[in-house]
Amino acid sequence: MGEAAAQSDLVDRLRAIGPQRYHDKHPFHRRLVAGELTPDQVRSWVANRYYYQKMIPRKDAYVLASLPSAEYRRTWISRIADHDGAGDKIGGTAKWLALGRAVGLTDEYVLSEAGVAPGTRFAVDAYVEFAHHRSWLEAVASSLTELFGPPVMAARVASIVANYPWIERSGLDYFGDRLTLAKHDADIALSWVVEAATTREAQDACVAALNFKCDVLWSVLDATALDCGAVS
Repeated sequence: MGEAAAQSDLVDRLRAIGPQRYHDKHPFHRRLVAGELTPDQVRSWVANRYYYQKMIPRKDAYVLASLPSAEYRRTWISRIADHDGAGDKIGGTAKWLALGRAVGLTDEYVLSEAGVAPGTRFAVDAYVEFAHHRSWLEAVASSLTELFGPPVMAARVASIVANYPWIERSGLDYFGDRLTLAKHDADIALSWVVEAATTREAQDACVAALNFKCDVLWSVLDATALDCGAVS
């Protein structure tokens, strides 16, 4: 197989993961977008997902430290600012706290992590450790769930507006930003993966990394559903 064909095959393999394993297929997510969750179950989702949001910039800091060039690091560091904020810019983690307020949670409660299920913490911490100890290529490949995120996020926002009128609309700003940022970040990460994964072994590792990340997101919803009694 020529280089161009091998690169195309890798992209196809990565993109094929989304329809099969992305967490929009999870029963809890299906119930969320169908408008079937109670207010307390929605709050549990927000509280659990906060832990993931909080840990993403830490994950990205590990990736940043392992990247092979200053050019890559200058690009990747924007992800940390996008979540943590920079200067007068409010980051995604703070906007997730605003979503918490919009569903009736206090910042104190969300920040205390009292609503974080043990399974959520275990899965997210495993993802951070993955980024810390695996190669930069695998860590970057694991971020490619962002290839699948924007349409799922858009559908989720539309569902919240249609089915959960009690949620304050001001709390949805997080999703509007991510619709643009996720596509931008995914395009860059995919180009790096395709360029660097020149052997079948490396390509297989990238596919495995993305499958692992899908497992992390799925496990977070498993833990959330169990914790709030939304197991179907």
